[in-house]
Amino acid sequence: MDRRKSLKAIALGSVATGLAAHGCKPGEEKSEVVDVKTHEPAEWRTDYENKILSEIKAGEDFFNEHQRETMTVLCDLILPPSDEFKGASDADVVSFIDFMARDTESEKMQTDLKGGLMWLDHKCNTENGVVFKSATEAQQKAILDEIAYYNPKTPENERPFEVNFFSMVRNMTMSGFYTTKIGIEELGYKGNMPNVWNGVPQDVLDQHGVSYDPEWIAKCVDQSKRNITAEWDENGNLLT
Repeated sequence: MDRRKSLKAIALGSVATGLAAHGCKPGEEKSEVVDVKTHEPAEWRTDYENKILSEIKAGEDFFNEHQRETMTVLCDLILPPSDEFKGASDADVVSFIDFMARDTESEKMQTDLKGGLMWLDHKCNTENGVVFKSATEAQQKAILDEIAYYNPKTPENERPFEVNFFSMVRNMTMSGFYTTKIGIEELGYKGNMPNVWNGVPQDVLDQHGVSYDPEWIAKCVDQSKRNITAEWDENGNLLT
């Protein structure tokens, strides 16, 4: 299984909802408004859902400009674009993570997200003299290689903070990407599709000693009439 297929498998799993609370943590910081976005209502959502989403979407962004740019770099390293596939930025995954951070109202999740970004900058500044988003791709990957893998036998609350941070962002990147239109198209998921049903197989009918009424089955199992609504007379007889 190649790397992208492995990541798809992660996307089909659950999104991590909590991180171990030790290591680098951010101080009080007020997010800068990068670009206030409005929510476009969708017909398939209820009026209540559209109202709530509109209020959340119109609020102040969770990430400030620097944090958003850093997260964009990180997500694209997790799921990079290629000649064949789209990448995290193509699906605006960072806006999904921003939305989730505000929507869940989980102080721990919000703190860990910003704390993790601070850890990346501190680590990169210490080793390379620049913040994470300004480092070379080789330098960025060298840092991520140290936190991208963990022993599954180690309880989550015993893993380093930065390892859990990366695991959460990786899971959210996969969930954010593969629940968008381009991500679903890549998976090849088509949703519920009509199929052809020709009735109970003949060998099963023979086994039970029953058979269809030819007139009935001509009306009920005629695929050319699948979009025609059935009608009955007052005595319950099928008309069409």
